[in-house]
Amino acid sequence: MVSPAALVRTLIIAAFVALLAFAPASAQQVVVTTTVTWTYDTGDDSADADDGDVIDESAALLADEGLAEDADLGATRRYAPSATLATLGQAKARFGPFAVVDGTTVRMAGDVTSATPRQFAAMLAAFPGLKRLEMIDCPGSLDEEANLILARAVRRAGLETIVPSGGSVRSGAVELWLAGAVRRAAPDAEFGVHSWADETGREANDYPADDPVHAEYLGYYREMGMDDAKARAFYALTNATPFDNVRYLTRADMARFVTLN
Repeated sequence: MVSPAALVRTLIIAAFVALLAFAPASAQQVVVTTTVTWTYDTGDDSADADDGDVIDESAALLADEGLAEDADLGATRRYAPSATLATLGQAKARFGPFAVVDGTTVRMAGDVTSATPRQFAAMLAAFPGLKRLEMIDCPGSLDEEANLILARAVRRAGLETIVPSGGSVRSGAVELWLAGAVRRAAPDAEFGVHSWADETGREANDYPADDPVHAEYLGYYREMGMDDAKARAFYALTNATPFDNVRYLTRADMARFVTLN
């Protein structure tokens, strides 16, 4: 004998099948949900690595990595990197865009994402003797808040920032270079600047001059050693170029605003 509950389930299923049979073909869609599991690996096979320093990036935004592949920040290299910078070379360990080459030097190539400050912290925990951050090919940031967090962490760590011969920093990476306790740049170092844009596409000059949105950038520049006049002049210079374009500055141009060693 069929129980009342089983009979009700059978009638519901039959009604659902009948409904699908008479529904337009275009409405009969199957929705598939895919779950992605993402783990972070330092890629370090050396004896210097400590398994306890490997961080789990499962909480990071997967969208950041998708953006990193296709992002058009309007700030591409003016020229190809020199042969010596074509690769990062052998690394003791890798943490996101960072490649530790020895106990005192780390090289950087790639964008800053929401995960990068955590990767930087894990790197310092594993290699507390780091002193130099060589910025090889740094297009900018996909998360401006994370970029400023990272920049302040670089300053707190007392790292010197270096753009070597053939090196290039653009967009938000210029702010990151400014964070160096000591800043260095080769004569042919490349600095690409342009205006920022918010999530709606509005750029810096679309906001009134007295809008609080400008205060964060001006405050950061002052924090990194510019006086008020230089901070405002540098901010105006960057915002004079639209977000989808780029203006290239030289080492000498940057020396007008900050001290270089």
